[in-house]
Amino acid sequence: MIEVDKINSYYGDSHVLFDLSIRVSEHEVVALLGRNGAGKSTTLKTLAGVLHPQSGTIRFGGESIEMLSIHRIAGLGLQLVPEERRIFSSLTVEENLDLAALTARRALPLSEIFAIFPRLKARRGSYGRSLSGGEQQMLAIARALIRCPRLILLDEPFEGLAVLIVQGLLDVCRTLAAQGQTIVIVEQNVRAALSLASRTYVLNKGHIVFEGTPDQLRAAPDVMNRYLGV
Repeated sequence: MIEVDKINSYYGDSHVLFDLSIRVSEHEVVALLGRNGAGKSTTLKTLAGVLHPQSGTIRFGGESIEMLSIHRIAGLGLQLVPEERRIFSSLTVEENLDLAALTARRALPLSEIFAIFPRLKARRGSYGRSLSGGEQQMLAIARALIRCPRLILLDEPFEGLAVLIVQGLLDVCRTLAAQGQTIVIVEQNVRAALSLASRTYVLNKGHIVFEGTPDQLRAAPDVMNRYLGV
């Protein structure tokens, strides 16, 4: 579905990603792992068009997207759920979802979104600013799902959330994966990420240092200890 070939991304003069190459097949869940500052979030931002690489190529569904605008990439079916969530605090849950659906080529009915997230149905008239952290994360994911994405990029979806909330979100992600949703997840919770992923990449200082299945990563304690602190 997406092929990334030797991209180099910068923040100003700071070189962050170095000849980074990854691939994600349709219906696959891929985890990008690494310590803080490894380049994981930068990779997602580069895929989504928030940041353009200075060199290298990104092909999504066979189309080159490395220089397209964010909205053009989103229109092709790639949705980023950012670490900051970025819901509209002055809009209700339903208004946030309606706004996301407005420009979608095809939108899921609200009833299907509320079937996935019953808590959002109960809070449909509540303003974004009144939601808990877990509810905000549910809304951020729901806002991406309502646009029927081909690929969802999840940036630290479990960060700062209570264990029960994380378990609920994991269950949602597993259900989506079982239904064939393609997902790339960046997550500091290595155990949670490996429980979801069919394949993993480990990043260190903008370089890929490991590629393999979760079982292969678990069988490489040197990689786990050196690059993940596990």
